[in-house]
Amino acid sequence: AMEARLYAEDPPSGFLPSTGPLDLLELPDRVLRIDTGVAEGDAVSPFYDPMIAKLIARGEDREEAMLELASGILALRVWPVRTNAAFLLACLNDRDFQSGEVTTGLIGERGESLTQIDPPGEDEWQVAALTLFAPTYARGDQLGAGPWESAFGFRLNAPESARVTVQLGSERRVMMLEDCTQATGFAEPFDGGALVYRGGQPFLFTHPRFDGGGHSAHDGAILAPMPGKVIAVDVAQGDTVIAGQRLLVLEAMKMEHALTAPFDGIVTELSVSAGSQVQVEAVLAVVEATTED
Repeated sequence: AMEARLYAEDPPSGFLPSTGPLDLLELPDRVLRIDTGVAEGDAVSPFYDPMIAKLIARGEDREEAMLELASGILALRVWPVRTNAAFLLACLNDRDFQSGEVTTGLIGERGESLTQIDPPGEDEWQVAALTLFAPTYARGDQLGAGPWESAFGFRLNAPESARVTVQLGSERRVMMLEDCTQATGFAEPFDGGALVYRGGQPFLFTHPRFDGGGHSAHDGAILAPMPGKVIAVDVAQGDTVIAGQRLLVLEAMKMEHALTAPFDGIVTELSVSAGSQVQVEAVLAVVEATTED
């Protein structure tokens, strides 16, 4: 038998806990034995251990148990909290782990490769486009829409084409549906978008969104990576800081996370103090880069 523990955490970010609602939670109980204390609709709280479930597989030998466990992890459906599912699959695919020639130093030695998340490829974009287009096709496009608004393109003396604009994060692509018919992979409609899975990692593709302005980590904003409590503030508004200097410390789930300056600059905003409770992606401080004369 072999057990893996599914955690609500973000391995590429140092295994930081990921909290929030479990809007989608489908565990592979037909493939694996599942020990869990949560269900779809529950929430992962910052006050308790973020384990979602224990996944247990059985087999005649180590190889069979690993294959059974991997097939179960591939069948997981969890959103929007991040999980370590892709990391678990990476471990199961590691040659030393497969052979049993492994120590507790595995993560320390190969953490970067085991936690790396590859971006979706062309196949995932195509599957997402087909999934997003399906409702439009089912209703015969928008009733009453003119040729300029229609998703079906008019071409003189040629079959009509169909297109859909797909967005993932800040990236947008216009996909021609005739180019997507050979796409393979799995996607499911969710919350007006398309959840596409690759190696245990879900990606939510949507129709284009036009968001207003706001702070981001790229403009010097220091964002809370998780809900928690600010336990230390090392700077004041107006202070000059250097890249990598600790600004404040956030505590959640018995873990401390130091937030540092992204570059040399001046602290132009400081919106928290020691003891403040903050939510994920709250702007805690802003550092404005200094320019060289």
